[in-house]
Amino acid sequence: MDKKLELLAGVPLFSHLDRAGLEHIGRLADEIDLPAGKELLHEGALAYEFFLIVDGTVRIEHDGQVVNTLGAGQFLGEIALLDGGRRTATAIADSPVRVLVLGRREFNSLLSEFPDVRSAVLAALAERVRRHEGVE
Repeated sequence: MDKKLELLAGVPLFSHLDRAGLEHIGRLADEIDLPAGKELLHEGALAYEFFLIVDGTVRIEHDGQVVNTLGAGQFLGEIALLDGGRRTATAIADSPVRVLVLGRREFNSLLSEFPDVRSAVLAALAERVRRHEGVE
């Protein structure tokens, strides 16, 4: 198995997929290394990508306040891609990070072709909304 497929197989969002599914996602995603301090998303900006963190940590800020830190296996950027709106937060690499990036078209293809992945993304989104809104 090549390195990209190994990375994908180690991500909880994709751990249930077979080799063919992982290969398909591997063709959709670009692997990128970013330095600490690099901004991945900017609050209020238009959305074009979905990010899945392979290594490193990413700080999430809303209205200039840190609201979360994400690490390996977690993802970001789905909200604006799902609703077509603007970014709801700014995301900054706290350390050097390796991410898998899917553009809007690839993200939508992923969700339509893999219902289990779509369900996992939507469940994570619901959990984030509950946490942010203080609703349990």
